Amino acid sequence: MNGWTIDMAVAAIVECCGVTRLRAHRFARGWTRARAVSELIALCDGLALDRPNPDAEQLGAWERSARMPRAQTIDLLCRLYRTDAQGLGLSGGYRADVCSPVTVFTPPVAPDVPVTERAAAPGSPDVSDPFDAVARAHRRAIERTLASTTLTTGELESLDGKLLTLRRDYVSDPPMVMLARLLTTLEEVRQYSEERQPALVQVRLSEMIAVLSTLTADALMKLGRKEQARDWYGTGKSAADDSGNRELRTRVRVQAAMLPFYYGPLTEAAALAHEAVLLNRGRPSATGAFAAAAEARIKARQGDEDGARASIAQARGLFERSRQAALEDDAWAFPYRRLQLYLSGAFTALGDTVQAGRAQEEALRLYPDHTGIDPALLRLEQAMCLVRQRSVSEAC
Repeated sequence: MNGWTIDMAVAAIVECCGVTRLRAHRFARGWTRARAVSELIALCDGLALDRPNPDAEQLGAWERSARMPRAQTIDLLCRLYRTDAQGLGLSGGYRADVCSPVTVFTPPVAPDVPVTERAAAPGSPDVSDPFDAVARAHRRAIERTLASTTLTTGELESLDGKLLTLRRDYVSDPPMVMLARLLTTLEEVRQYSEERQPALVQVRLSEMIAVLSTLTADALMKLGRKEQARDWYGTGKSAADDSGNRELRTRVRVQAAMLPFYYGPLTEAAALAHEAVLLNRGRPSATGAFAAAAEARIKARQGDEDGARASIAQARGLFERSRQAALEDDAWAFPYRRLQLYLSGAFTALGDTVQAGRAQEEALRLYPDHTGIDPALLRLEQAMCLVRQRSVSEAC
């Protein structure tokens, strides 16, 4: 026997892999879900039939028996796979009596080798063994899947450009306006993530989801929507962990610490900030400086003066060695003015009005007039320091 039929392949796949007959028919042909959908559409166009408008996700649901296709769609699937409803494990069906037998998975052999020698050749596959053919078919399908992508280089660059624009606009645009834009872009990235992408592309998509989810959480926090913000910070952490990017994992945790810092409990903020510091492992980066500065502010609020001052020194040292730009209008950056904002918070909580005043003046000098909430926080801390200095009128 120099080949074997689709029905034999389907039976073997169902038996050895435990999948539905509908999925087994696709596997037997070595098709991806996207390929099966395109073949179905081509069939409809060729026969001048109405398209069922399926997609890969819907086909997967049919194959898992999570949903049942309509009778008209079942008929089309029967035409596509040249079988009847029983053959697909569905109700209703179609079988063309004139269809010729289909053979698949015939292994290549050298024409000058006698058939008897081919069968006896050491290590050669037994073409009459359904399991061997199924295994080879799966391997080929996997290799095609590993090489496939639904996201072009241009589309990935476009997403990068959108994300950069959002990061810059977030600095000054109102939270409610940004929420709509962030969620729209998140949905676009999510749709790409649902499809199988090469590993490096999938990592990049996870990084995008982490950044977008974290900014969404921050916007919700500013609007006082604590529970929603907490959920989105959790999504951001999951996406960052999925990416494997340690700096991103560090950054998301520092950002997430802001919610319990402002709304409580402070112990939760301390745990997140400390986790970020440990993840950074002392690397001289802006993110590392951010983590140390956040921990300094939290320790100062907790009354740990020695710990706060040690973290302040660490934040300054890491920032100086990171060579971060002094000015950067980007919500995902940690420029010098944001370092001074966090040091102002730490010194204000410690009651060190002199050091706090210096940090406040330095930061306000660098913040443009149109920049969101940070200057307001700095002026509140200026007022707190003036109250400590008993300059109540000036504080008001």
